[in-house]
This record gives sequence, structure tokens and C-alpha cells, in this order.
Amino acid sequence: MREFANLAEVAALQGQEIGVSEWILIDQARIQQFADATDDQQWIHTDPVRAAAGPFGCTIAHGFLTLSLIPRFFETAFRIRSVRMGLNYGLGRARFPAPVPVGSRLRGRFTLKSCEPLAGGGAQISIEVSVEREGSDKPVCVAESLTRQFE
Repeated sequence: MREFANLAEVAALQGQEIGVSEWILIDQARIQQFADATDDQQWIHTDPVRAAAGPFGCTIAHGFLTLSLIPRFFETAFRIRSVRMGLNYGLGRARFPAPVPVGSRLRGRFTLKSCEPLAGGGAQISIEVSVEREGSDKPVCVAESLTRQFE
């Protein structure tokens, strides 16, 4: 995990990679829990027997499951010591260029796009998150994450 003293230290790194998370295993239990929570029970995610005969040869994770892991990736990629509170402000563009087969390991790679000061002491941070699948050259998700961080 990479550590920064404050927002000013992060802001100076615009355009640079600021952290890489730990790996997370995407097993069938996690995929099923997401399907249950979202009522998205499409067979390509939840039926290993049927999915084995499908286009990927196994079940695959929901794209939105991959996207929902971004906050978890943040937790192990970097930390700003002066920040007392952070809020998810939303997303910019998000794409899923490749599938996530069951049994994959994923991690997030974070590149700072911008860090704009907010009135009252804080910043709105835009970060490009590239979610990588171990052993693959193509990312499985690329999204712009917008957060508000307060010191």
C-alpha cells in the first residue's frame, strides 16, 4: 500500500499511477451473492453447468460486480493520512472490455486524473481505475472514479 501525507502530495501526481491494490479472488460464491443481491440471475453468471457449454466455457462475473469492487481495491492500493472522511461522488465513463471467468484474481491499478480543491478543505479526486485479471493483458474494467476527500 502506498501512503501519502496529504491531498497536496497526491495532487502533485496528476497523470501518474498512485497505487495498485491487492488481488481479490472471484469465486462462484461471490458471483452468486452478487446475483442474489441484485436479482440478476442470468445463467452465464449463476449456472455453472449451462455456462460450461456457453461462449466462455464457465460462469463469468457480472460487470457490475467488478465495478462494485473498486472501493475494496482502494482500501489496499493507497492511503492519504490527512483525510478524515471520503465520499463516493460517482463515476465517469465505465467499460468492461473483457470477461471475468470464475476463479479469476483481480486487482485495481489507480492513475490520478485530477485533484481539485473544494471549499472547506478537501478535494474532488478523479482517478482512472483499471481492473486487471491475473494472466491477462486486457483489463476487465476501466472506469473513472470520482471521490470527495476531506482533511
